[in-house]
Amino acid sequence: MDPAALSATLLDVVRPLAEARRPESTAGLTAEDLPLERPKNRDHGDWASNAALKLAKKVGVNPREFATEIAAALAVVSGIATVEVAGPGFINIRLDAAAAGSLAKTIVEAGAAYGTNESQRGNTINLEFVSANPTGPLHIGHTRWAALGDSMARLLLASGATLVREFYINDAGAQMERFARSVLAAAKGEPTPEDGYAGSYIGELAARVLAAEPGLLDLPDDEQLVVAGERAYSFQLAELQASLEAFNVHFDVWFSERTLKDSIDGHPSLVDEAVDRLREQGHVFEADDAVWVRTTAFGDDKDRVIRRSNGEYTYFASDAAYYLNKGDRGFAHKIYLLGADHHGYVHRLKAIAGAAGDDPQKDVEVLIGQLVSVNGARLSKRAGNIIEMDDLRSWLGTDALRYSLGRYPADSPLTLDPELLRKRTNDNPVFYVQYAHARTHNVARNAAQAGVDRSEFAPETLTHETESALLGALQEFPRVVAFAAEVREPHRVARYLEELAGLYHRWYDNCRVIPLGEAPIESVHRTRLWLNDATGQVLRNGLDLLGVSAPERM
Repeated sequence: MDPAALSATLLDVVRPLAEARRPESTAGLTAEDLPLERPKNRDHGDWASNAALKLAKKVGVNPREFATEIAAALAVVSGIATVEVAGPGFINIRLDAAAAGSLAKTIVEAGAAYGTNESQRGNTINLEFVSANPTGPLHIGHTRWAALGDSMARLLLASGATLVREFYINDAGAQMERFARSVLAAAKGEPTPEDGYAGSYIGELAARVLAAEPGLLDLPDDEQLVVAGERAYSFQLAELQASLEAFNVHFDVWFSERTLKDSIDGHPSLVDEAVDRLREQGHVFEADDAVWVRTTAFGDDKDRVIRRSNGEYTYFASDAAYYLNKGDRGFAHKIYLLGADHHGYVHRLKAIAGAAGDDPQKDVEVLIGQLVSVNGARLSKRAGNIIEMDDLRSWLGTDALRYSLGRYPADSPLTLDPELLRKRTNDNPVFYVQYAHARTHNVARNAAQAGVDRSEFAPETLTHETESALLGALQEFPRVVAFAAEVREPHRVARYLEELAGLYHRWYDNCRVIPLGEAPIESVHRTRLWLNDATGQVLRNGLDLLGVSAPERM
């Protein structure tokens, strides 16, 4: 009996008892209103409910008295071993071994689908993250946002959301012009412009540009700049994409900022249309020869200029056009994962949502990630002033890096210990979890050699205390996934996996899948193989949500 089934059973018991006193007391009541919790002390049972405390006032009865009635009704339900009332009205429920153990078979049969849920069904989400300028390599900050953003996407998709991962390419503006001048200077053998981009990667790009455009330096000066810039841009963007794919991060949409400002076949650009649409909402005004949006009406600290007095659009105009475009593409909810230096964007984006007629508290979500550092990491030889994603990945490995970055909340500063992450010991969290998964496969291989298979399933034999604890943790996985998706916190999955790995190792030390010596193979051995394989499946599913591999041998 899993938590969802038990909650449904609890509702079936509570409803008639409550309605017998006050028929209106259960109006709109669902199983979700009667959540179950795992007691910290396993002596208190498998599950605890505060249903009596929650409903007593509506029902018009003493909470403990109501809890006693609920407990008596639950005690006769098949699959429930004991029910006790504690304190002012808590209900502690213990399942019988067969009901609890049946979960092992459920998990094995569900496979990769175990843990998926419908909690985000109906939500259409655009998740934008990383969004680095295509003017240089990805750095350590981008690495953190890549790991967190991709894991958030996996969690939301596993919870039923309709979602795309989107990368906003900042390929318009002054930084692209500086980038082009830097590459062209390198191609000509000239010093880097004073405000240009330094680093040997610029020289590498210049060499590739000259190889692709051998007649570049014969072109007029203005054409040289355009050709060099476009070629270098395409090479650098391809490098960013390759770096992310190697880090196990895939984007569904690569959105070019240029498309916001381009006018096609005489039609207004998306930025032009955005200004008109905001004006129709009544939030645009003119002052000092400029066009403004009254964003202070939606919590911003100041009104924003959307078009300067010289007729040029501001970055705010692009932000507004991009936000509106996401809605036009069918995304009711927009999530932005931004770096630590983007706090000013929170009020700005929420103000855009309000000015567009959306709900700033519901339709846009801005998550700010904090800085990350690595002890002993060297600056990139190519870029000179950053720690590159590719260097980190080569040094620490994708799995260690992704797991470690996903193991902490996004809003906490983080320093990684490379010596720890490269250890093959239990004090390295990613090794600890991956080793537990590999051990489940080793147990299965040894069981097959010994003749133990899954031809029989007798869940009532899973009576050891470590089996009860392990099954209890396995039951929690779908709820952990749903909650982590709801609060956008992948680290909850990582911490859950570490707890599950610890429970599995303790079970492994106490319960044998293969009988000792010449002892016969019994039902309990075959059933434990189901439990072993179920644990491996959950570890594998959880690691996949973090973008981390689940090796079968270590």
